[in-house]
Amino acid sequence: MHRLALSEVSIILVEPSDTQRKIIIKQLAAADIHHVEAVGSVAQAIEAITKHGADLVVSAMYFEDGTGLDIIKQIKNDELLASIAFMLVSSENRVEKLEEFKQSGVAAILPKPFTPENLSTALKASLDLINSDELDLELFDVHEVRVLLVDDSKLARNHIRRVLNGLGLQKILEAENGAQALTLLKENTFDLVVTDYNMPEMDGRELSEFIRFNPETAHIPIIMVTSESSSSLHMANIHQTGVNALCDKPFEVNEVRKMLASLLGK
Repeated sequence: MHRLALSEVSIILVEPSDTQRKIIIKQLAAADIHHVEAVGSVAQAIEAITKHGADLVVSAMYFEDGTGLDIIKQIKNDELLASIAFMLVSSENRVEKLEEFKQSGVAAILPKPFTPENLSTALKASLDLINSDELDLELFDVHEVRVLLVDDSKLARNHIRRVLNGLGLQKILEAENGAQALTLLKENTFDLVVTDYNMPEMDGRELSEFIRFNPETAHIPIIMVTSESSSSLHMANIHQTGVNALCDKPFEVNEVRKMLASLLGK
């Protein structure tokens, strides 16, 4: 499979400010990206994505006719468009606003204003998602690894599934919360659990405790995916529940690759 270089990546840039569009296009060019189509509204973005497609959508958060969330939902809910990566560029720092994007499968969040280093990091994360290679495991056939994916957000599950599929993991069952996950755990055998932290009915902490203290499931590695800071009160003691690894949202390919190699390669 051909791996895209940065110079080959096609981008749809969605930015309402003409000045900001020019600045971002100049910074993308400095990063060796020249295939950029710039638009200024949600409607224009959806039209451009539908007509021409792209490897990556780079979008601001707020527009006169909606938000970047409308764009990413349009992408992620359409099978033909779902593989397009999405990068948010925003000066927004309210946790609850950024949380919506993290839950929706954004590849990277770029602060505004951003430095060339910020841009390089975000582009690398996006390119890793586009160019994902299968994981090579010594002790497992990666295609046979049985995964339980637990998240109350369908968009988040879709994004995580795409990342895992890109790494070669194909046998994935999904649950919307810990309670549903318990039913699947009782009826199936799994090699890995990937779970969100914040969920209704039974959250990731409670699910992890059940898995770890049940003799039939205690051996299963658990990756907890969260948008909370690892230094937060909730996360400070999460490893005491038996979680093997914490993974931040956005769910980045290289980080996940290292975790899986460590957890499944033993």
